[in-house]
Amino acid sequence: MSGILDLLNSDLGKTIISGVSGQTNQPEDKTSSVLTMALPVLMQAMKRNASTPQGAEGLLGALNNSKHDGSILDNLGGLFSGGVDSSVLDDGSKILGHILGNKQQNVTNTLGAKSGMDAASVAQILKVAAPILMGVLGKESRQSNVSSQSGLEGLLGGLIKGNSPQQEQSFLESILDADGDGSVIDDVAGMVLGGNKKKSGLGGLLGGLFGNK
Repeated sequence: MSGILDLLNSDLGKTIISGVSGQTNQPEDKTSSVLTMALPVLMQAMKRNASTPQGAEGLLGALNNSKHDGSILDNLGGLFSGGVDSSVLDDGSKILGHILGNKQQNVTNTLGAKSGMDAASVAQILKVAAPILMGVLGKESRQSNVSSQSGLEGLLGGLIKGNSPQQEQSFLESILDADGDGSVIDDVAGMVLGGNKKKSGLGGLLGGLFGNK
């Protein structure tokens, strides 16, 4: 299974970046930076939610919804051509609420600070990206016949950890030093880990956004 960052670097990912950029009137490079940081963060939050029976049941139910069966990926041109439909944005808003809960503002502010984009624009990007991400997960879950909590955790873990080393490196570079000042330690401690430097690896970095101990 390819990782979520490899997906972003594929032709499909480039279509998503271009479409989200046009929808939100943000430059493609900044949109790409936000999505590169945001999608693994959203995946990590889903994985955290899926670690409880109730959370896993809720996410499996959402993935079994016909809105999230992967069909959204089959007509991205149509999705973006006339502007993203309000029902898709409403769905995105609900998805983010379920995934991030009271951490949503914190995540939006952090991604904005790291990408040099205002938080409102980041929030708009996330609203467009969330239904697409659910479509990716829905498609993968059907192909893998995922129907249990352990299967769901395995699917999410594979998408988080299955990235090529080059994509993992580009993610770490973008989230560690997006402001380009070279102070990686300050960026990690202040923006991402919130002072918790014990965890290592991508999961540890992402966990820091959610205040994991």
